[in-house]
Amino acid sequence: MADAQPTDAEAMALIALATALSDERRARRFLDLTGIGTDELRAQAGQPALLAALIRFLEAHEPDLLAVAETMGVKPEALVTARRELEETE
Repeated sequence: MADAQPTDAEAMALIALATALSDERRARRFLDLTGIGTDELRAQAGQPALLAALIRFLEAHEPDLLAVAETMGVKPEALVTARRELEETE
């Protein structure tokens, strides 16, 4: 059985997750607001629900959304679209 390949939305969200968590302040706020622990985060990093939650977190604070999108080299709208696609798979 072949491994499932990530969708474009999942791939984009995984990059957003890594980018968002590379900022210590943003990472701490995400962990504090979601109540997720670092072990749980590692275990669920590829789950559409967690990835969508990360993008919702970014959307809730526009400076974070803009900063992550800029670092990734994408428009913020692309992240919002990815979140919507991920929510459809939940």
